[in-house]
Amino acid sequence: MRWQVGHGRHLDLGAESVLMGILNVTPDSFSDGGRFDRPEPALAHARQMLAEGAAIIDVGGESTRPGAEPVSANEEQARILPVIEQLSAEGRALISVDTYRAETARLAVAAGAHIVNDIHGLQREPDIARVAAESGAGIVVMHTGRDREKLPDVIADEFAFLRKSLEIARTEGVADNRIVLDPGFAFAKGSEENLQLMARFGELHGLGFPLLVGTSRKRLARHLVGEHDEARDIGTAATSVILRLKGASIFRVHNIAVNRDALAFADAVLERERRPGSGYNL
Repeated sequence: MRWQVGHGRHLDLGAESVLMGILNVTPDSFSDGGRFDRPEPALAHARQMLAEGAAIIDVGGESTRPGAEPVSANEEQARILPVIEQLSAEGRALISVDTYRAETARLAVAAGAHIVNDIHGLQREPDIARVAAESGAGIVVMHTGRDREKLPDVIADEFAFLRKSLEIARTEGVADNRIVLDPGFAFAKGSEENLQLMARFGELHGLGFPLLVGTSRKRLARHLVGEHDEARDIGTAATSVILRLKGASIFRVHNIAVNRDALAFADAVLERERRPGSGYNL
């Protein structure tokens, strides 16, 4: 699929894994809070991720970890807009804005962002879908279980929530070729639910859209391999490979290099599977 995003850009999905680098311009994110909370270190980190192979930089100004203190829209915008403006001026990256606020999304796209990444799946501020439609931005629609009662079956809940989100998007005029879905690993999901979601990931293709995954350094990796960053990055890379082989297209990660190298093997296997005549006749 060709994913159409803002400012006349696009991204071809399918043949190779696409890496989205996480850039938290915040003092309190769960993994790297405070390291990139000013424009200079944030931009330096973005450049490093691009050099290592990121195609997209996802810029966020409010921590989404459980229990994080919310920030005002003005504070969120003050954190991220200077970074987005400078990245846009440098012209190398596709830029995503990680926000659920319609006004923040509008200002970010005006500053140069190409993609809106909404962790509330358009359901907290539905006007964010109108912002995407009117600006032509690409949009990532994420599933979450926060602040609502979930269905007992993890895939049934994914379908119910995301179909509601897609209805919002289409009502506001967002074209299908601008939409990518994210199943929302770890967002109000326990370890067993995350493993079930990974095991049954292929069922999500029934929704008919490309899939982005964000398992990076989350509870699933910590639960299985330990707390320190190196172990969590190895655990993340393992989940990236599993999900790539199950059809994920985009990987939102902290450590670009580790996931790039792991996904190179998954891409090589998938490429061999696609080759004509690769089967063996007995």
